[in-house]
Amino acid sequence: MILSLRSTVMNKKIDAFIEKVSKETISEIMGSRFGRYSKYIIQERALPDVRDGLKPVQRRILYAMYKMGMTSNKAYKKSARIAGEVMGKYHPHGDSSIYDAMVRLSQPWKQSAILIDMHGNNGSIDGDSAAAMRYTEARLTKEAESLLEDIEKRTVQFVPNFDDEELEPVVLPAKFPNILVNGGAGISSGYATKIPPHNLAEVIQATIRKIEKRSLSLEEVIEIMPGPDFPTGGIVQGLEGIKEAYESGSGKVVVRSKTSTETISKDTYRIVIEEIPFEVNKADLVKQIDQLRITKKFEDIQEVRDESDKSGLRIAIDLKRDANVDLALNYLLKNTDLQINFNYNMTVINKNRPMQMGVLDILDSYINHQKEVITNRSNYELTKAEKRLHIVFGLIKLVDVLDEVIAEIRRSKNKQNSKDNLIKKFNFSELQAEAIVTLQLYRLSSTNINALISEQKQLEKAITELNNILSSETKLLNVIKRELRKTLREIPSTRKTIVEKEIDSIKIDKIDLITEETVRIGVTKDGYIKRANLRSYKANPNPGLKDLDGMLFDDYVSTHDTLLMFTVLGNYIYFPVFELEESRWRDLGTYINNIIPIEKDEHIIKVIVVSEFSEDKQLLLATEKGKIKQTKLVDFNVSRYSRTIKAINLGKGDYLTSVEMGPYYNIVLFTKQGQLLRFNESEVPIYGTQSTGVNALRLASKDILVKAIYAKSSDEFLVLANSGNIRRDKVSNFPISKRLRVSTTFWADRKRNPHYIRDVVRFSDNHTKEDALILITAKKGSQSFPISKLKPSVAQYGRMAIREKTFGKALFINISKVEESEDLELITARAEAIKAEEKRTLEEEAALLNTVKPIKEEKAPLVETVTLEREKPALKKENETQKLKAKATPDLKKEMKAEKVAKAQKEEKIKITKLSLFDDDWKES
Repeated sequence: MILSLRSTVMNKKIDAFIEKVSKETISEIMGSRFGRYSKYIIQERALPDVRDGLKPVQRRILYAMYKMGMTSNKAYKKSARIAGEVMGKYHPHGDSSIYDAMVRLSQPWKQSAILIDMHGNNGSIDGDSAAAMRYTEARLTKEAESLLEDIEKRTVQFVPNFDDEELEPVVLPAKFPNILVNGGAGISSGYATKIPPHNLAEVIQATIRKIEKRSLSLEEVIEIMPGPDFPTGGIVQGLEGIKEAYESGSGKVVVRSKTSTETISKDTYRIVIEEIPFEVNKADLVKQIDQLRITKKFEDIQEVRDESDKSGLRIAIDLKRDANVDLALNYLLKNTDLQINFNYNMTVINKNRPMQMGVLDILDSYINHQKEVITNRSNYELTKAEKRLHIVFGLIKLVDVLDEVIAEIRRSKNKQNSKDNLIKKFNFSELQAEAIVTLQLYRLSSTNINALISEQKQLEKAITELNNILSSETKLLNVIKRELRKTLREIPSTRKTIVEKEIDSIKIDKIDLITEETVRIGVTKDGYIKRANLRSYKANPNPGLKDLDGMLFDDYVSTHDTLLMFTVLGNYIYFPVFELEESRWRDLGTYINNIIPIEKDEHIIKVIVVSEFSEDKQLLLATEKGKIKQTKLVDFNVSRYSRTIKAINLGKGDYLTSVEMGPYYNIVLFTKQGQLLRFNESEVPIYGTQSTGVNALRLASKDILVKAIYAKSSDEFLVLANSGNIRRDKVSNFPISKRLRVSTTFWADRKRNPHYIRDVVRFSDNHTKEDALILITAKKGSQSFPISKLKPSVAQYGRMAIREKTFGKALFINISKVEESEDLELITARAEAIKAEEKRTLEEEAALLNTVKPIKEEKAPLVETVTLEREKPALKKENETQKLKAKATPDLKKEMKAEKVAKAQKEEKIKITKLSLFDDDWKES
């Protein structure tokens, strides 16, 4: 029976519980709970209020210290006591979060207006932690007192604390717009805020101006408050970003360090950092800079020192001798926190909602808050003044019946009886009777009627003024302005941050960061490229090669030089030497396709080293089918080079065979079957890299253009045949003709064992004087010898230089580099062209200067059949000498000297300048 009764009771309880249970999905529960949590952390933790610029924990700390009487003129008290008071009464979230907030409010490198005066170690700009709360002491500052002023006059709303035992303010009265002065940062659920500090004086002046002119424009605000004012100083750049942020609450500015330069000694300098960007850790910054030195990412830094002391921040960066100060500073600004981007995100709590607000809206919200504060204070003071005036009226009345009142009080049984008797007999009010009975006896007998009358007048005046404030918005706004000016006088503020209109762009050429040194570069015909230092090269000058591979390019170059590698498909590869990884000379190197991708059937035919992309230099490009053009060297200078770049536009089935740097007066063409054509370089137009060029000469059936070289009339050349023969001849032995005219037979085509031209190299008198080294590369090896061993050829096909049976078919020929003189013939021709130009009329000259000649492909002229007789070498040379003497001026006769010759080049035996033109897979006929 008892068990049955218990079961019934239990079932009823279960049924009652089930009725209370609601059915919800997990997504509904999570959404609802997280929504409430999000609302809490948005409103009560991470985002500051637009009115006083404080987060709840900061507001509670300041209010608790105010209630504890810890004003700026009182003694310090232990931080642990403050944290305990705040945690026990207002903020039950742990003492560490409270103390961390206290520390931040006391740090001068984070707060524009410091709100807590902390005695002891409160951390450092190096990121050091503050001492434990049991060691430090604190009190409020004058700035904090301005935020709390008049809070006891019911100026703001109070709400119960977490346990309903205390009251805490929802917002502080705030005698200045703290949200702009100190800024703020925080992250909550779905929202974040980042507001920079501004100058207190400028913010107050802007607020006053906004009160005076409700339609204040953004430009007028910027005139007063030109931008953020960080406590760490620095330089802010980007007026457009400031305007955008002031207007919408979101924008970006650049903050950079303030630096100066000191001279250590001649050609040696020091960069001194005096101010750093806001919220940048100084110790981390010094480490960043020193890491650049340690890792050799920037080699101009000798030493980095943190010389900061009590007098201020100072970071010294000693540079190496002859270092470029501007380059060093720009590199540091770009690659360290010496310069940062600051992104405005002025999200605040406004009317219990998170909002992103511009400066004008923030000022309006603050002004409305002050209206409410002044109104509440005026109501409080008015009520208090009216109450006091009523009492004063009673005291004045008391003077006339003082003795009777005293006697009546003596006759009364108690206080309440005294009040009742006074009200009944003398017609005092309850409030007046209360004031009279609470007066001490000596004050009843010595009441000064004059003092009471004076107080009455003062109270009446104050009441009138308060009523005017409450009834007139103009007077209310005047009170706000007056109190803002008072705050401005009491809390002086000078601007620390410089604001600059434009953002200085930092452009650093990578090559400026590289120390110039001479290295050895090798490029093989199969497409392997390597860079070795001189120690590695001199240890073993024989390069590492794959079987049947050979050196296409092998020479000393500077790390500041650029390689232009041309391919058979009419493309070129732009590659700075310093970007090539260093390896040993005996290594194979890196395959070109691993650096820049090229086509499967594409291979390198020419490598040109460029020290400077000069306007005076040109490249001569020629193709198998006889197309030729000149292109300015500067046209090959590019900034992006992650892929091959077009050098010449090739027709179908055509290939690039020759690339030479010049110009010289003559252009000499060679065909595979032994034809030669010489003409002036002025006959070949200058085109861009995307053009095809013009026809160079008439080609016989199955013949192709092998080589196109620049040459002076005094130069000689070496012609390499596929059989390994070399023929040496003079340029002057062949007549000057015209482009597209009949070519001269260099050697005859024979049916049995034909000799085909493989490669050609030009050389000058200087090569002969220095006995330059010739290097012939064949399929199975190479052979070198001095040029003195090659006498001018008598035989049509020259002499055997490399045996085909031993080395395989000859591929290409190179000659070591020497200093060369200018081409006087070319200089003379150009000087005469200038003189002819000067003879034109001024009108024609002006028209010519204002006309830009478009680059277009020249149409090939009709080919004329002309029979030319071969000039006699001696006579030709004499005629050319006479012409040169007649045309050249005294200044033009002087040969220009090269600036310098590298020491390494003088020591090197083989200095290759000429490259292979062809693959070995010829279809010879």
